[in-house]
Amino acid sequence: MKYRDRTGREYIRTTTQDSFLDAAYKSMPGRALMRFISLPVFSKCAHFLLSSKLSVPFIFDFAQKNHVDMFDYEDRMYTSFNDFFIRKIKPGRRFITKDDRKLICPSDGKVSAYEIADSDTFIIKNSVYTVESLLRDKKLADRFCGGYAVIIRLTPDNYHRYVYPANGVKSHDRVIKGSLHTVNTVINNYIPVYKENTRNYCLIRTEKFGDLIQMEVGAMMVGRITNAHPYGRRTVYRGEEKGYFEFGGSTIVLLLEKDKVELSKDLLRNTRDGFETELLQGAVIGESRNF
Repeated sequence: MKYRDRTGREYIRTTTQDSFLDAAYKSMPGRALMRFISLPVFSKCAHFLLSSKLSVPFIFDFAQKNHVDMFDYEDRMYTSFNDFFIRKIKPGRRFITKDDRKLICPSDGKVSAYEIADSDTFIIKNSVYTVESLLRDKKLADRFCGGYAVIIRLTPDNYHRYVYPANGVKSHDRVIKGSLHTVNTVINNYIPVYKENTRNYCLIRTEKFGDLIQMEVGAMMVGRITNAHPYGRRTVYRGEEKGYFEFGGSTIVLLLEKDKVELSKDLLRNTRDGFETELLQGAVIGESRNF
């Protein structure tokens, strides 16, 4: 995988998982196998194991292999691997700007940004998406034609709790059931994963950024997306915790209206150049155009 940070430093990092998935999806039998193990029943079995005391011995090895800096997190004993995976960060370890004209990244992750055409389409590698296919709601999707789609891909080393990116009033959560494919970038060469996987989303009506969609996408081994405020209308605040993913790599998608946000140019440039941009929760990703 090719990454850039905000200083322009470039680096390539290929994990064993990256290599395995690339090999699997290049063959027809491999793709068939991956579709089979993407069924939700496998994630349910994994959740049962990883939520049990039997999984505690996995924690140290996982943290070491994924270079998790435990200084950032609460100092406590964990009762299971999933208890460790949804650990909370210490206060002050992520910076949230007080400037309400800045749109922030809701989570740690590897970020890509795409312009949505007026025809409602955007392309991620070989997969063509429409906003309607993501939301299953044409009337709502029409609001985002000509805007932006921001993809925040979380990997196992990231902090898996996420926050609201702006102040506003959120709608109830809508849940769309689906498969649980991996969200590794390899898959977009073969499967339009974000419109096939299980996902939750809400509309957030903001003063500074217009209406935006925040969507959480489940992934292989992640059958559970836990949101704190799934029902009804509610006022929410930039940096307030929205929820968390359990074990695995997962994704957050932000959909932004046309002419409402001046998206950070480095995100668009890096994406066009084939790089994901590594960001931490709270990093500024755009600025209000609502002068």
